[in-house]
Amino acid sequence: MFAGPSHEQLVGRDSEIARLEDVVRALTAGRGTVVEIAGDPGIGKTSLLGVLEALAGRAGIRVLRAHAVRGARVHRQAPGRRVPYQVFRDAWGDRPSMEAVVEDRASGAAGAPMHPRFRVGRAVRALLADWAADHGGVLILDDLQWCDEDSADLAAQLVRTPVPGPLVLAVAHRPRQTRPLLLEALDHGAQTRTVVRLEPGPLVPDAVASVLERLHKAGDAPAAPTSDQGSVGVRSYQHLEARRYAEHLHEACGGNPRNLRILAAAGWHPDSWPDRAGADRDALLRESATLIAELDELTPDASMTLGAAAVLGDPFRPEDAAAVSGLGLDRTLDVLAELTRGDLVRPLASGGRFAFRHGVLGHVVRQRAVPSFLLPAHRRALGLLSARGASAAARARHAEHLTGTDGVPALQVLAEGAAEVVGETPATAARWLRLVLDSSPRGDRLTPHRATLMLSCCQALTAAGRLEEARALAHEVLRDQSHLPADVRRSAHAACSDAERLLGRYEEAEAMAHAALEGLSRPLPDPLPAGIAELTFKYGLVHLLRNTYRQARSLVREVAGAAAESGDLTQLGVRVLAAFGDTYLAEMDTAIPEVAACARLVDGLPDAAAMRIPEVLAMVGCAEMYLQRFGDAYRHLRRGLRVTSGGAQRHIATHHLLGLAVLDQWTGRLDRAVEWALEAERVARAIGADDAAGFAMTTRATSLMWARSRRDTAEIVALAEEGYRTTSPGQGWWGGAAAGQLAQIRLMSGDARGCVRILLDEGGGAGLPLAQPQSRAELLALLSTAALRCGDRDTADRSADDAETAAAQLGLSVQRASAWRARAVLHQTDGEHDAAVRLFEDAADGFRQAGMPVRHAWTLVSGAPSAAVAMGQEVALSWLNSAVSGSRSCGAVRVREEALRVRGEMAAAVPGPGVVVARSRLLGLLTEREREIAELAAEGKRSREIADQLYLSTRTVEAHLARIYRKLEVSSRAALGAVLLRMSDVTDR
Repeated sequence: MFAGPSHEQLVGRDSEIARLEDVVRALTAGRGTVVEIAGDPGIGKTSLLGVLEALAGRAGIRVLRAHAVRGARVHRQAPGRRVPYQVFRDAWGDRPSMEAVVEDRASGAAGAPMHPRFRVGRAVRALLADWAADHGGVLILDDLQWCDEDSADLAAQLVRTPVPGPLVLAVAHRPRQTRPLLLEALDHGAQTRTVVRLEPGPLVPDAVASVLERLHKAGDAPAAPTSDQGSVGVRSYQHLEARRYAEHLHEACGGNPRNLRILAAAGWHPDSWPDRAGADRDALLRESATLIAELDELTPDASMTLGAAAVLGDPFRPEDAAAVSGLGLDRTLDVLAELTRGDLVRPLASGGRFAFRHGVLGHVVRQRAVPSFLLPAHRRALGLLSARGASAAARARHAEHLTGTDGVPALQVLAEGAAEVVGETPATAARWLRLVLDSSPRGDRLTPHRATLMLSCCQALTAAGRLEEARALAHEVLRDQSHLPADVRRSAHAACSDAERLLGRYEEAEAMAHAALEGLSRPLPDPLPAGIAELTFKYGLVHLLRNTYRQARSLVREVAGAAAESGDLTQLGVRVLAAFGDTYLAEMDTAIPEVAACARLVDGLPDAAAMRIPEVLAMVGCAEMYLQRFGDAYRHLRRGLRVTSGGAQRHIATHHLLGLAVLDQWTGRLDRAVEWALEAERVARAIGADDAAGFAMTTRATSLMWARSRRDTAEIVALAEEGYRTTSPGQGWWGGAAAGQLAQIRLMSGDARGCVRILLDEGGGAGLPLAQPQSRAELLALLSTAALRCGDRDTADRSADDAETAAAQLGLSVQRASAWRARAVLHQTDGEHDAAVRLFEDAADGFRQAGMPVRHAWTLVSGAPSAAVAMGQEVALSWLNSAVSGSRSCGAVRVREEALRVRGEMAAAVPGPGVVVARSRLLGLLTEREREIAELAAEGKRSREIADQLYLSTRTVEAHLARIYRKLEVSSRAALGAVLLRMSDVTDR
C-alpha cells in the first residue's frame, strides 16, 4: 500500500485536506461519496490522494489504489489491443472475482437484454459494495486521463450511480486529457453535489518558501537563504532574502509543486531565468523522471518537434519549428495537434503561435536532447533569425551554443547581443562576453579590441553586482595598458575605480581615478577628450563617499559646464553630480537652481536612456530630499528603482532604496521605511557593499526607534550599533550618516553621553567641522540637547549657537526648526518657559510645514511641560492630544508613549495653576459609567465581576474598557490604576 504524506508534509493544501478529512469522517459514519481531484500535471493531485489514503488508514478503513497506464499494457490474447478495465484490474489485485467480472463482457450472448458494459458495471458495483460493507472502503484511481476506454466507461458509471454504502471512489485526472464521457459524468456529479470536487491551484509564495526550506533540510535542494525572524518583531534581511527568492521562484514555477522541485534541484537562480533552469543538469533530469517518462512515449516526429520548440523558446511559430526540426510544415502541424491533445504544448490565443504548457517542460526537453540534434537545430535557428533580421540578443541565445563550432560570426553576434541586454539582464551580458573572451585567441599583447571587450564585461559584471569579478577583470586590463589608446586606458581606470568604490575601498578608488586625471591639462580642452566625462564622474562619486568632495568640486563643475549644451548621457551625469555635490556642500545659491534644471533634463529622458545612467535618478532624488522637495524626490527615486529592477544595477538600486527609506522615515511612513531599509540591506549584502548594508541597518533602527515601544530599545540600539560598525566608521559618507542616526538613537534611549561621544568623534570635535554640511545644523542641535543632559552647559550653548548659524546659511525650514528646538530646550531647562514655548511652537510649525509629522509630534510633546507652566494645562493637553493624533497616523508608538509619560507627570505634579483643571480635563474625558467601570477595574476586578456588580453584560464592560484605555492613553489595568492613583494624589493635596 502506498504510504501517503502526512498533513505536515503537504504544504499549502489546508483547505483540500480539510475537505478530505470531512470525507473520511462521513465514511466512518457509513456515508460514501465520489471525490474528484482535477488539475494540471504536477499540481499535487497524487499527493492529495496519498493524504486521503493515510487518513483512511488511520481510521481503520481499507484502501485499494491503482494508476492508469499510458497505453503500454496490451491484452495477452489480442496484442494490438489494450487490456480492458486495466486500472480496475490493478486496483483489485489478485482477487479472482474482479477478473471474472470484467471478462464477462465478452461472454454476453447476442440479443441479451443488457449491454455487456452495463452488466460489468452492475457486477463491479455489487463487488465494491460487498467489499466495503463491513468496515468501509476507499477505491483510489489515479491518472485516469490515461485509462483505456472500458475503464473510463466503468468509472463514469460509478460516478453517475455511486456504490451504495460506505465506499469512497476517489479519482484524479487532468481535465485537458480526460475522455469526454468521464468528464461529462464528473461535471454532472459536481453540479448535483454527488461529487466532491477538489481543484488544487498554484501554491502561494509563502508555501513555496516553506517547500524550499523543507527540500533544503532533506538535502534535495541547494542551501537556501535562512528565514529567521529578525529583532524587535520585524523581518531580518535574511528573512527578506528568502522571501524575495521564494517570490521569484514562485513566478518561475507558476506555483506548481513539481516544477518547483525541478527548479530547486537544478539550482535555479533568478538572474539566469528564463534562459536557464539551473546549473545542475543531472539533478534537473533526475527530478524530472515522471516528465521524462511521459516524453518517452512520444513518436519520433513529436520528439523532434518538441526539441525544435525547446531550441526556439516560448512562444514559437509552427513554421519555425518545422524549419528547425526539418520535418516540413504539414508533418509539424499534425504533430502539434498530437502534442496539444497530450497537453505538452498549448496554442496561444492569437498569432498562430504555440508554447509549452510551462517553461520548465521546455527546459527538460532541451536538457535531455542529444548534441547531435541540438547543434544543427541551433544553427538552423540562428540562420532563420538572421534572415528575418531579428535582434542581436535573440540571435545570441543560439550563438552561445555554437561557440567553438561557428567561429567569428557566432562571437560577433554574442558581443552585439551583450550590448543590447546589458541594461536589463547584465548577468546574461557578462556570460556572453565571457564566452567571447574565452573563445577568442589571446596574443602576446593585449589588443585594444580585446581590452574593450574586457571592459564591457567588467561593466556588465558591475551592473550584475559581481564586484570582485569586475575588479579583477579591470585590473587585468590595467596590467597591460601601456600600449593601449588613451581613451581605453581612461575607461579601464574608470571601471576599476567604480568597482573599488562599490566595494567600499575609497582610497584605492580615488587613487585609481586620480592617476588617470593627473596629467589632464587645465582649463579643459574643447571638445573634451574621450573618457574624461566618465572618469570625472567616477572621481566625483568617490570624493562624495569619502566626505572630501570639495577636492573634486572644481573639476566636476568644469566638466559639467562643458556638458551643459551636450546631449551625451555621461556628460549629463556629470552635471547632475555637480548639482548634487553643491547640495551636499550646502552651496545653496548654485544647488537650488541647478537641481531644478537637472530634474527637468532627467524627466525628459526615456527609460532606456535613464537605464544607462541610473545614478542620476538617485542623485536628483536625494538632492531634492535634502532641499525638502519630498514629492519630487519620491517620484525620481521610485522611477530610478523601476529602471534598476531585476538583476540590473543592484549597486544603484541600493541607493534608491536607501533614499526611499530615509524619505519615508522623514515623512512619517515608518513601516514602509523599515521595508525599504530591509530590501536595501538585502541587495547591499548580495553584492558585498558593506557600507551601504550598515547604513541600511541604522536607517532601519531609526525608523524602529520611532515605531516600536520602549521595551524594544535595547534590541534597536544593538541593531544600530552593528550597522554603524559595518560602515567602517570614520572613513567617509556612510560612516558619518550612520553616526548621526546612531547618535539620535542613543539620545532617545537615554544614553546622552554616548550620543555626545559619537557626534564629537565622527564630527571632528567641537563645532562638528567634519559633519556633512547639509545635515550639520541638525547634528549640532542634537549635540546641544545631549550635552545639556550630560550637564555640559558650555557645549550645549555653543552647539546651539552653531546650529542656528548653520541653519541660517542653509535657509531650509527643517534645519531652522531643529536649531529652534535645541534653543527651546535650553530655555526650558532654565525655567524660561515663555521663551521656550514660542520656540517650541515655531519649531513644531517648521516641521509641520516641511511635511515631517513625527518630528512635529515629538516637538509638541517636548514642549508640553513648558506650555503647561506658561499657558496652562489646557493648552499643554491640547499639544499632547495633537501629538498623539499625528503619531497615530504615522505609527509612531514612541511618541504616544512619551506623550502618556508627560501627561502622567503633569497630573502628578504639585497643584498649581491649571493642575486641578488638568485632572478635571482627564476625568472629563470619561462618562459617568466609564469612570465607575474604570475605578472598579483599577481595583483589580475582572470584567465578569464588574458586569455582575453593575448588572451589565461582560461584552458591554469590555467595550467600555476599550474606550477608557483609548481616552486615557493606557493599555492595561495596571496602567489605568496608576493614572487614577496619580489623579487622586493630586486631589488629596
